[in-house]
Amino acid sequence: MKWDEMRESDNVEDERGGSSSSNSSMGMLGGLGSGGIAIAIIAGLVFKVDPTQLLGFLSGSSKNAPAPQGLVKQPTKDRDSSFVKSVLGDTEDTWGKIFKQQLQTTYQAPKLVLFDGSVNSACGSAKTSAGPFYCPADKKVYLDMGFFKYLEATAGSDADFARAYAIAHEVGHHIQNLRGTSSMVRQLKSSSSKVKANELSVRQELQADCYAGVWGHATAQRGLITEHDVTKALDTATQIGDDYLQRQSKSGHVVPESFTHGTSQQRVTWFKRGLDSGNINQCDTFNTNQL
Repeated sequence: MKWDEMRESDNVEDERGGSSSSNSSMGMLGGLGSGGIAIAIIAGLVFKVDPTQLLGFLSGSSKNAPAPQGLVKQPTKDRDSSFVKSVLGDTEDTWGKIFKQQLQTTYQAPKLVLFDGSVNSACGSAKTSAGPFYCPADKKVYLDMGFFKYLEATAGSDADFARAYAIAHEVGHHIQNLRGTSSMVRQLKSSSSKVKANELSVRQELQADCYAGVWGHATAQRGLITEHDVTKALDTATQIGDDYLQRQSKSGHVVPESFTHGTSQQRVTWFKRGLDSGNINQCDTFNTNQL
């Protein structure tokens, strides 16, 4: 992935080691986010680390448990922040053109906050275990660089597109916020059963996957990613489906009614739909019976 040929964004706020860190509770962002799960699973698959052990370590379920072998937290590097700025900058350029050409409107880029350990957002407080997340209340993407360091310690430079995918997915949630999708989902959830609310979450997450694919399409057209990068992205989508993750859990039981992100096949399908078409209008997961 030729991320060093991308324009660096000015919309990155680096709060690592700053006053935003706190020991407060997880607030409304408890548990591992999709980005954190993706990184954990990729690391486990590539370097034969037990994914369930790694997920437990990242979620803090065992405070005294040692980090899985090979996962040594490295000091923050300038390359890390440059990578984030470059990927975010490329999403800004890509979505700016798409909003103008396909939606006839202006794209409003999100801020991206880098933090270390914990952070306070308009959606509550979060720790490293939350993974990358988007807060619609302040229109910011939050990213703990620790996840990138864990992945780099195992997968090295091959982790670049997996990391970019995590960022692009969260930017996808920002696009949903701009288009009114997020508020629509929140309103529908407020009067829905748990099962129906989960289904709405699945559709929302699959749409963000599709939006990430739309960005990937534009990047591929400019020769900044290779077929190898695309293959790894599709493999990643396969390994972070709800059904796959539930099979990796202690119980090993798959409960479709509890899905919140979609099956492996669904995540691949919608990411690939955006990747193949490059068209935001192909990402309507809410008006289809076939996910």
